[in-house]
Amino acid sequence: MMSLYATRRRRDVIIRVLCVAAAGFGLMWLTLILFTLLWNGLAGLHLSVFTQMTPPPGSKTGGLANAIVGSLVMTVIGVGIGAPLGLFAGTYLAEYGRHEKLSFYVRFINDILLSAPSIVIGLFIYSAVVVPMGGFSALAGSLALAVIVTPVVVRTTEDMLRLVPDQVREAAAALGLPRSLVIRRIAYRAARTGLITGILLATARVAGETAPLLFTALSNQFWSLSLSQPMANLPVTINNFVQSPYEYWRQLAWTGALLITLAVLALNIVARLLGAERKTK
Repeated sequence: MMSLYATRRRRDVIIRVLCVAAAGFGLMWLTLILFTLLWNGLAGLHLSVFTQMTPPPGSKTGGLANAIVGSLVMTVIGVGIGAPLGLFAGTYLAEYGRHEKLSFYVRFINDILLSAPSIVIGLFIYSAVVVPMGGFSALAGSLALAVIVTPVVVRTTEDMLRLVPDQVREAAAALGLPRSLVIRRIAYRAARTGLITGILLATARVAGETAPLLFTALSNQFWSLSLSQPMANLPVTINNFVQSPYEYWRQLAWTGALLITLAVLALNIVARLLGAERKTK
C-alpha cells in the first residue's frame, strides 16, 4: 500500500513539474514578444503619431492619424452591425428556439463561422461586395469585421442567457409579463455583464484583423472618411510598412503594433473585470 502511494506521489510531482515547465516556457516567449514590442514601439511613440497622416515613401516625418481613425471607424461600424445581429440570434437560440430543429443548424453554422479563417471571410466579402461595387471600400471592410463579430456575440449571448435560471422567467410570467418583456427586463438585466463582456471580446478580436481588410478596405495614404472609398487602417498600414525598405516606416509599424496591442489588452482587461464582477454577485 505504501509503495503504491509513493508511486502516485512521484507521478503527481512529475506531472506538476511538467505543467509548470510548460507554462513557464509559454510565458517566457510571451514576455519576450511583449518586451520586443515595447522596446521597439515606445521608441517611435510621440505626439505626431496621433496628429499627422501616414508619410509618403522616403519621408522621415509623419504619423498614423488617418490609420488610427480609419480603424476606429470600421471597428465601430463592424461591431455596430454584428453585435445586434449576434444579440438577436443568441436570444432566439436561448429563449425561443432552444429545442427547435432550426436552432441546431444555426448553432452548427455559427460554430463554422467561429472557426473560419478571417481571410476566407475577407474573400467572401470581396466577391459579394467589393466586386459588385467596383472597388475597395470602408463599407466592405466594416461588413467583413461584422461577419467576424456576429458568431462571437451569438455564442456568448446564448451562453449568458441560458445561465439565467428558468425560475426567474417563470416568476415574471406568473405576474402577467409577456415573453418579450420577460426577456428585455429580466433576462437581459440578469445577463447584462456577460453580454457586454462578449461584445468587448468580439471587439478585441477584430481590432487587429489584417487579412479581411486587405481584400475589402485595402488602405489609403490620405485622410478619408468616405465609406465608399478605401480607408486607411492600422493593420494594413503595419503590414505595408513593416515590409518597406524605409527605416521610418518600419518604426511606425512597430508603434502601430504597440497601439493595437495596448487597445486589445485594455478591452480584455475590462472584459475580465466585468466577468469577475458578475461572479461575485
